[in-house]
Formats: sequence, structure tokens, C-alpha cells
Amino acid sequence: MQHKAKKFSTRAKAVTSAAAVAAVAAVAAVGAGVFGAVSASADTQAAPAVSPVALKAKTTAISNHLTVDAATDAARAALDAAEKEGQRVTVAVVDRNGNTVVTLRGDGAGPQSYESAIRKAYTSVSWNALTSELAGRLKNAPNLKDIPNTLFLAGGAPVVYGNAPIAGIGVAGAPSGDLDEKFARAGVAALADGR
Repeated sequence: MQHKAKKFSTRAKAVTSAAAVAAVAAVAAVGAGVFGAVSASADTQAAPAVSPVALKAKTTAISNHLTVDAATDAARAALDAAEKEGQRVTVAVVDRNGNTVVTLRGDGAGPQSYESAIRKAYTSVSWNALTSELAGRLKNAPNLKDIPNTLFLAGGAPVVYGNAPIAGIGVAGAPSGDLDEKFARAGVAALADGR
């Protein structure tokens, strides 16, 4: 037995299409309602209790960090020192872990100065030394320069508190590393002055 294909009028096609759209919307609404019910019930379940762990003595440490305000003051002091001498530099301050706390890119500072300042700051806090001193160490240990995110050019100065480095200030963009270091030291000095 052969079936003859029924021909639908334009009106029948429109009604059928509208019904199909309505059916899809109804299924979506039901699905959303079920999903909402599942996610709502998941939020109301009690979290499993976590027992505190008794730690042995000396398993934790407290470290010091510059506040954002102090890091900003140090960066501003370094940038001000550079601007007084007509130098266009970028200043970066990183914390003890090498994370960038603040950067200030002076007007007209070159594009390379941003990354260089961060890397100088990172290098100085990592070794607790001026990067100009570290550059001299490359003669005896040239592989130091292969350590990621480091830059062994003058312009980085560590910030020390309680005999430990807690931050690094890096300056880049002046025509010499000696000037960059001079400005980085001005940032450290601002912290000592309590600005």
C-alpha cells in the first residue's frame, strides 16, 4: 500500500511551524525548571564538616610584604627622581614572591622599559642584591641569565626588612643602568623615610 504525500497549505505550514516552536519552548522551559530545581537543591545541602588539623610547631611562617600604598609611594619616588633629571623611565615594584604590585610608566618611556623594569625588580628581590652587582656575577656563572624572568642589568634594588628581602624595585629606560639604579635606590630610600 502506497501512501500519498499530503500537501499542506501555506496556512497549515505556518500553524505546524508555530506548534513546533511552542513545543521546543515548552521542553526548554521544563528542562530549565528541572535544572533550576537541581541547582537550587544543590545549594541548600550542608557542606561536609572539615576538621581542623593540628600542626606541629614551626610548620608555618609569617612573611612581611609592602602595602600597596607603600609600593606606590616607592614607585612614585623613583619616578619623581627620574623626572627631575629629565629621564623617561618605567618603575616596577614586586613583592617577595616576584608578583608585580605596582608599575608606573613615565611619560615618553620606551616600550621595552615596562618589561625590563619588572624583570629587574624580580631579579633584585630573588637574590637580595642590586642587579648591578648580580651582573658582575655573570662572569663566573653565565647560566644565571637563563633563569626565567630575570634581567641582569643595573636598575634593580631590593627592599629589605628584618634582614630578608620583602620587595624589589626595578627601573628601566634611562640611557644607563647606573641612572636606573640611582632612581631605584630613591624608591627604596622613600620607604626608609616613611613616605
